[in-house]
Amino acid sequence: MTGIVKRGPRRALIFGRFQPFHKGHLAIVKWALDQGYDEIVFLVGMASENYTPRNPFTAGERIEMIRLSLRDEGLPLERFITATIRTLETSIGSVYYVLSYVPRVDVIMTRNPVISKIFEDAGIGVVQPPIFNRDEWRGERIRMLMAKGDPRWIETVTPSTAEFLLEIGAIERLRKSLASD
Repeated sequence: MTGIVKRGPRRALIFGRFQPFHKGHLAIVKWALDQGYDEIVFLVGMASENYTPRNPFTAGERIEMIRLSLRDEGLPLERFITATIRTLETSIGSVYYVLSYVPRVDVIMTRNPVISKIFEDAGIGVVQPPIFNRDEWRGERIRMLMAKGDPRWIETVTPSTAEFLLEIGAIERLRKSLASD
């Protein structure tokens, strides 16, 4: 077996807050799979912050939303890896810290220019996914619709994720966090 190097699956890292995990995130996942990535690694950021207006959901709730959404779309869960990381400063050093929390990845998928730059500087490939319906599928907008009791938020997430959010009292949680802000 000399001379044969076994290479693992092509993996893409999607690093985000996922507050909540919505159809925009799901569109990026499907796009990444269409680009030939074998596995997607989700890194749930700001895992140490929850119950705030900007980060109302716990890391565990966000992982559950990711899994529910993937199942709703019929995507095989064995192609996805999920990890969490506490709130970080953005710096070149944080790239190496981030990479210590996930299995080996080939690229990070991000549209954030600062994140792109620090990962590029660390020698990690950066892929900019297309923008998918950003006006509708944006976490801040979805959280505001929920807090206002506007039912349009339900169309921005998969059915199981919407059901989960209702079960955990997400609307009331958002209202309380905004009132105390």
